[in-house]
Amino acid sequence: MRTWLAHQRAALSLTLARLGDSPVATLLTVLVIGVALALPASLYLTLDNVGRLAVRLPAKPEITLFLSDSAKRGELAGLLGARRDLAGVRFVGRDEALAGLASRAGLKDVVATLGRNPLPDAFLLTPKSTDPQALEALRQELARLPGVARATLDSAWAERLAAWLALGRDFVLVLAGLLATALVAVSFNTIRLQVLAHREEIEVSRLLGATDGFVRRPFLYLGTLQGLLGALLALALLAVAVLFLNGRVEALAAAYGSDFRLEGLGWREAGALTALSAGLGWLGAWLAATLHLHRH
Repeated sequence: MRTWLAHQRAALSLTLARLGDSPVATLLTVLVIGVALALPASLYLTLDNVGRLAVRLPAKPEITLFLSDSAKRGELAGLLGARRDLAGVRFVGRDEALAGLASRAGLKDVVATLGRNPLPDAFLLTPKSTDPQALEALRQELARLPGVARATLDSAWAERLAAWLALGRDFVLVLAGLLATALVAVSFNTIRLQVLAHREEIEVSRLLGATDGFVRRPFLYLGTLQGLLGALLALALLAVAVLFLNGRVEALAAAYGSDFRLEGLGWREAGALTALSAGLGWLGAWLAATLHLHRH
């Protein structure tokens, strides 16, 4: 175990020395990795904050329950009021509904020609959830209540928003996949140049009995460290962007009477981004070093 730790320590020391030997090249590589990571991460943050904002919008999907003539309004109101998945319950009588219809432009004369009120009593319900599937399941459940003739769901805006957010997430995944491939290529090319620069040193080490794993280890550390530094740079860029934009966002939200503000990446997302970047750097380094060792 001590021998293994000594080898790891020696490889890490050698890696840090190589980083210091070419600071400009290291800085440029880290900058490329950081910007490449910041692009999909910023899009992810945008979608996440848009989703948070949508939940706080005053416009909410509504479920309308049209009652039959034999419905027991008081009993049904009690059942609806006891439900925890509803944020609001409002009864609209047929007379109120007809008056509202008559107040609309161009319909007053039409309503006046009606011999009787054809509109039913109804309950307007505001669900707590905005998920389209959950809303549809709730609508079907409420439609089976006694005295309910028909239940309709007004959630077109929620469905459109969910579709746009889903499209945005798919776009982020595609972009992240493309940039991940680019990061592996950047790491591969950087480590390949390092391997070529130390080709003679590698050949001497192998003549002295060094295994491929021993020779490859410093380059793996180098790729991993570059990935880590790139991830830290990406997180710093995102934090600065959120801090810069929050002043404008808070001023705009205050104009609409809201306290909404942008939120950055959480600890889980930041940790996942860092681990992904380090893993991609390690993969590119492993490919470059292994390919060289197999060829020679």
